[in-house]
Amino acid sequence: MIPPFDVTPGGPASPVVLHVPHASRDLPDAARASLLVDDAALAEELDHLTDAYTDEIARLAASAATPRAWILRHRWSRLAVDPERFPDDREEMRAVGMGAVYTHGFAGRKLRDEDSVRDGTALQTHFGPYAAAVRDLVAERLAVSGRAVIVDVHSYSTLPLPYEMHGAGPRPPVCLGTDRYHTPPGLLAAAEAAFGEIALDTPFAGCYVPLEFYGREPAVSAIMIEIRRDGYMIEPGGPPTDGLPVIAGRLAALVNSLA
Repeated sequence: MIPPFDVTPGGPASPVVLHVPHASRDLPDAARASLLVDDAALAEELDHLTDAYTDEIARLAASAATPRAWILRHRWSRLAVDPERFPDDREEMRAVGMGAVYTHGFAGRKLRDEDSVRDGTALQTHFGPYAAAVRDLVAERLAVSGRAVIVDVHSYSTLPLPYEMHGAGPRPPVCLGTDRYHTPPGLLAAAEAAFGEIALDTPFAGCYVPLEFYGREPAVSAIMIEIRRDGYMIEPGGPPTDGLPVIAGRLAALVNSLA
């Protein structure tokens, strides 16, 4: 079975992990077979929900950094399984059909029937191995470097999408998602310096930390970088623009300041 992630190694001493969970448009056969929509509707969903080119932004930034950052990328689309959701009823996005396994799309379109058996299998074979891979990579960086820094790389639409539960606030060129415990002042200051015009936790909040470290290991720090898509691509689902290497350079500057 193809694992739901791939890892691009960084410098042996680098503590930085660029986490890219939503860049892919690919779907494994089982996830595609469970969808109720045709190819045109699926393409529309992927155009709006994929954080397009964030894997390329991470790749360029990692290769420009010294030492090179590590990258862990979700191999499949979030329409297969969203690895950043909670796998249980703690996940507020379940209210709009967008928990770990989506039953509805960006504008409320029904994508799948409810099926607890199918979802349980997806959590066991996809969500679990992915979460373990992030945990293991962070634990390795922590053991080697004495610390680990997770930089969660996302993008978001210029205009609010119907599914957004907190989309009424500001939509800056870059949103920084933070955590009280895992985003120390120095990390936040470095991100602010690298990206310039930012806002905190709007329209999306928080950052990804493996549950094994969450709230208990201060040497694991994290921040989410949410890039507004008009800064680097044609929306929705169009080609990248000249802004992409600019954004990648700013991410590289952040990685360099952390390493």
